[in-house]
Amino acid sequence: MKNSAKYLLISFITFIGGYIFLRYAYNSTNDIPFVQEVVLVVLGTIVTIAITSALLNKQSEVELEKEQRVKVFDFKAELYFDLIEFIEKLLKKGEISEKDMTTLEFLTHKISVIASPTVLKSYNSFLHVVKNTGQDKRINTFESDELSEELAVLCSEIRYDLMPKGEQHVDEVKKTILGNIRKINE
Repeated sequence: MKNSAKYLLISFITFIGGYIFLRYAYNSTNDIPFVQEVVLVVLGTIVTIAITSALLNKQSEVELEKEQRVKVFDFKAELYFDLIEFIEKLLKKGEISEKDMTTLEFLTHKISVIASPTVLKSYNSFLHVVKNTGQDKRINTFESDELSEELAVLCSEIRYDLMPKGEQHVDEVKKTILGNIRKINE
């Protein structure tokens, strides 16, 4: 942004200097109307180039920001789905090994880099449940249900981290997701 401001200032100064020169050339050619028209064409061309350049610079800047947001979104989505798949493997396996805890530790580091504060808070609660579950290295049915419910809460926060910020039904969606998980666990 600072570079674009510098370029804009330099362009503005150049434009003003060019305008003063062309204005002088226009006024000094009062006796030759054809030369005045040529000076006006040159002045119009310079204005067109300046406006086009400014618009192209702004368009490039907006496209770069959009590309960056898309990459961050893709990274977040991939990371969140990796976490969900990892938890699915744990629940299917029915146990938590030291290797699984190490994998979870590194997933935690990755999530801490990219997640929103609400996801981090929910993830902290989820990790607390995982840690309590992993003390005896086995996952019983009650612990599986508890992990699944805590994951549902985390998923509702992940949903709002990934979705556009226009939705305002956070509590309703969270209750629906929890209700779905509880019906499955019945």
